[in-house]
Amino acid sequence: MALLFSSPSEMLSHGFDTVIDVRSPAEFAEDHVPGAINLPVLDNEERARVGTIYKQQSPFLARKIGAALVFRNASAHIEGPLAHHDGGWRPLIYCWRGGQRSGSFTWMLQQIGWRAEVVEGGYRSWRRLVTRALYDESLPFRFLQLGGYTGTAKTALLPRLAARGVQVIDLEGLARHRGSLLGGMPGGQPAQKGFETQLVQQLDALDPARPVLVEAESSKIGQLLIPPSIWEGMKTAQWIEVGAPLEARAAYLDAAYDDILSDGARLKAQLTPLRYHRGHALIDSWEAMIDAGERLALCRSLAADHYDPAYEKSMSAMTPDVLERFETPALDDAALEALADRIAARIQTISM
Repeated sequence: MALLFSSPSEMLSHGFDTVIDVRSPAEFAEDHVPGAINLPVLDNEERARVGTIYKQQSPFLARKIGAALVFRNASAHIEGPLAHHDGGWRPLIYCWRGGQRSGSFTWMLQQIGWRAEVVEGGYRSWRRLVTRALYDESLPFRFLQLGGYTGTAKTALLPRLAARGVQVIDLEGLARHRGSLLGGMPGGQPAQKGFETQLVQQLDALDPARPVLVEAESSKIGQLLIPPSIWEGMKTAQWIEVGAPLEARAAYLDAAYDDILSDGARLKAQLTPLRYHRGHALIDSWEAMIDAGERLALCRSLAADHYDPAYEKSMSAMTPDVLERFETPALDDAALEALADRIAARIQTISM
C-alpha cells in the first residue's frame, strides 16, 4: 500500500531506515527528498530513450524496453549498494509520480523480504507539500532581519549567532550566492526547487515560539527567488543593523571576495554593466586598481561608491523598523565574537 504524507514535517520524520529515489540522476540533482539516496532504475540516457520510444513509436514497446532496463538496473542495486542489508531493513521508495519505476522496484524488494513501501504520488507529492508551505500558506514565525552596509560581516555573524542559540536561516548559504553584484560562488547555485527543499527542511527544525534571524536581502539571491511565505515575513520584520568603519569593511570584503578579486578578467567583466549606472570614469578607476593589484583600495571604492549608495536608496524606500543598531570598530574574529555576544543577548530579550 502506498503512503501519502500530509505535510513536509510528516514526510521528513518518516521513520524508515532509508529513503530511495529511483529517478534518473538528472532528476535527483535538481531536487530530492532530504536524506534520500539515488539508485536510479533508469539513468539519464535510458529515461530519454524510453520516453522517445513512447512518443514516437509505441507506448507498449516503451514499457517493454523500460521494464527490462528497470529490472536489470534494480538487480545491480540489490547485488551492489543494498547487498549488506538484513531482513529487517525498511526502505521508502519514490519516483516521479509513484508509478512504474518505484512500483516495480518496491515490488522486487518486497519479494526478497524487505519491508519496502512506496510514496503515493512520488516526488510530486513532496513537491506539492513544499509548494503549499512556501507559496500558499503563511509561516508561524516572527522574522528579524540582520541589516547593514555591504562588508559588515553579516554572513559571518550568522553561524556565530546560531552557536549562541539564536534561530538562524542562512539564505545566502542555502542559495550559494553572496547576494550582490560580485556574489557568485564556485559551483553555481542550486535549482530553485532544491533551494526550496532546503528551506522547508530548515523551517521544520525551528521553534515558532522564538524569533528567526535572516540576513536582509532583496527578493532574489542571484537567480533564485525567496519564496512568498518567507518574503512576506521578511517584509514586515524588524531589523537589527550592524555598522562598521569603511576601512574595516574594505578589509573584510578583500578576504570574503578573494575568489573573484583574484581573477582580474572575470572581475572586470562583472563590473562592466555598472558603466551605465556609475559612469565610465569610476569603472575605469576600478579597472586601473585591478591592474595594479590594489585590492583594498578597490574594495573601499566599491563599498563607498556603489554598495553604500544602493543600500541607502533601498533603506529610504523601505523605511524599516530598526530595533537596534550595533556598532563595531573592527571585523576581525575577536570583534565578531564580541559583536555576536551583544546581538544574541538582545535577541534573547525579544518576546513573541
